[in-house]
Amino acid sequence: MYEVIGSSASRAFRVLWMLEELDFPYKHTPAMPQSDEVRTVNPVGKIPVLRQDGVCISDSIAIMTYLGDVSHQLTCPAGSLERARQDSLTQRISDEMDSVLWAAARHSFVLPKEHRVPEVKATLKWEYARNLGFLSEEFEGPYLMGDRITVPDLLLTHCLRWARTARFPEPPPPLADYLSRIEARPAVQRVALLP
Repeated sequence: MYEVIGSSASRAFRVLWMLEELDFPYKHTPAMPQSDEVRTVNPVGKIPVLRQDGVCISDSIAIMTYLGDVSHQLTCPAGSLERARQDSLTQRISDEMDSVLWAAARHSFVLPKEHRVPEVKATLKWEYARNLGFLSEEFEGPYLMGDRITVPDLLLTHCLRWARTARFPEPPPPLADYLSRIEARPAVQRVALLP
């Protein structure tokens, strides 16, 4: 059985959601980053961590990629051009949205106060909106890869939800509609209730 270690209010949301979409049984341990419980499975103290058969995998994107490959669901076949396009989208969202949101979080509450630069958040919000605008112009739907939901959709949806909580710019209409539709999925609703 899979164990997901990390609060659902973190990047663990993505992993929990994927397990729900796959209908895989799992145990959820809602530990906080840097806690002793997390440091026993990831010395860096970051979440999420997926534990399976005593082996721990960290990083939400690595975990989602692994789960997709194991299940042959929510992903394109490894080694295919479709998969290369999927991985490209995944890395783009990681670089252009997830990392920007993480930088804002670090300068809001993660870094020690003496190392925070709150003024950088205005630039990060501008960068996020610009990057989201480019993606929106290319979006043809109903999902990022066409007619089926894949790993980049889970990543983008989590980033859009995170951006809303962090008071970042709202997505343009095509992606706002996309977000509303995906948030209505039963698997998203189930994870939203977890600690």
